[in-house]
Amino acid sequence: MTDVLYRLVCVPAALAEAPTGWTADLLRDGELALLVDDGGLAAIDAVAHELDLVTVPLVRSERTAELQEQTVIAYAGSLPTVWIAPSFGEATKTWARERGPMTLLVELEGPLPADERRRVERFVALLGRQAE
Repeated sequence: MTDVLYRLVCVPAALAEAPTGWTADLLRDGELALLVDDGGLAAIDAVAHELDLVTVPLVRSERTAELQEQTVIAYAGSLPTVWIAPSFGEATKTWARERGPMTLLVELEGPLPADERRRVERFVALLGRQAE
């Protein structure tokens, strides 16, 4: 992997039905961190195998949705971020709009449908063009 241009944060289920190789291609210039979902370790392990990774970064779990969002925001740091989650609070939406680095919030539960995968691809392509 070259220098990291962005971070992708999601639960394993978001990547579950992506075409073979889609996630690996997407992460060529990105860094993945997973949030734990109902699939637990088995789902995380499936992502690791799909991406041929020996280790997978995890974002720690928090007691409340608000605290979880603050933890992901801290992880995002100063890098552009793609964040896939069932919902986002108003404070997180404001943070995403007002921060300097580009941020894509994708609200959905379950696997990314084709139209959302294309949206993420366009976002990542734009980041790549800006980095040239």
